[in-house]
Amino acid sequence: MSKARTVRFHEYGGPEVLRLEDVEVGEPGPGEVLLRIEAIGVNRAEALFRGGHYIEPARSFPARLGLEASGVVEALGEGVDGFAAGQAVSVVPSFSMNDHGVYAERAIVPASSLVPRPEGLGPVEGAAVWMPYVTAYGGLVEVGGMRAGDTVVLTGASSSVGLAAIRTAHRIGATPLATTRTRAKKDALLKAGAAEVIVTDEEDVAERVRDLTGGRGADLAFDGVAGPGLTDLVGSVAPGGTVLLYGAVSGLPTPYPGFDLGMPAVSLRTYTMPETTRDPERLRRARAFVESGLRTGFFEPAVDRTFTLDEIVAAHRAMEAGRQVGKIVVTVPE
Repeated sequence: MSKARTVRFHEYGGPEVLRLEDVEVGEPGPGEVLLRIEAIGVNRAEALFRGGHYIEPARSFPARLGLEASGVVEALGEGVDGFAAGQAVSVVPSFSMNDHGVYAERAIVPASSLVPRPEGLGPVEGAAVWMPYVTAYGGLVEVGGMRAGDTVVLTGASSSVGLAAIRTAHRIGATPLATTRTRAKKDALLKAGAAEVIVTDEEDVAERVRDLTGGRGADLAFDGVAGPGLTDLVGSVAPGGTVLLYGAVSGLPTPYPGFDLGMPAVSLRTYTMPETTRDPERLRRARAFVESGLRTGFFEPAVDRTFTLDEIVAAHRAMEAGRQVGKIVVTVPE
């Protein structure tokens, strides 16, 4: 059996617990594919999993990491159709990190998690596009029901999901209002397509959104921050609107807006990407939506910076520092 350099962690903790180790790769089983990994998209879910704060704990140690990557097919397991050795593909997050992890030179993944990489999309871009756009589409369109003419508030909009949500809103015909904590990323968000940018350290979110919508409020809010700011966010949504929580970057307790706050009648719901990627019909629609956007040039990956696999600890530290606009990608040299 061959070995491949693989990132694992033997205990919960910060980025420093990540170790690059030689690990037996094995052969792909039924329904699985062996990939030579070219690039890896780094996600906050992986930092939460590494720290013991994810929606599922590590089943055992040492544990692997990684949900999103691009690579080349090396071998097919029994019953796998539609892919061939040497084919360039991307991995769409659709599995548990307790079962598979793509932080490695080579990795085995379910064939159901793969999509062919379109012509003209390089390995770095191929590792950066699927998680953001599928998350945005699944939350805003499948669950949130976003339609043309809607106004949507996007918190933490400089993240890769936030930037994809801006493009997704435009693709549907909705108006994206972006929020960011300081002015440092305001110009980048306007350039990315935000109709307006609300600086939360300086402005009242609910008041500004109502000013921008003629007093009505937004139809939908897509929140990757959570924490105390949720109260203001709920106040920015029109009666009958929806607030979707898809992340908790703030790391602070999230209050449930009560009747005593005089809030409008809104729907408050959590959303996780597996709702889309583990539902075959939703995933089929998501793939069609993203592939169409890529093919027409309307969608494009937003990559902030890259690291190499040897620099995985530094990549996680950079992600947690939160200064990036877009995706951090780790490249895997041959």
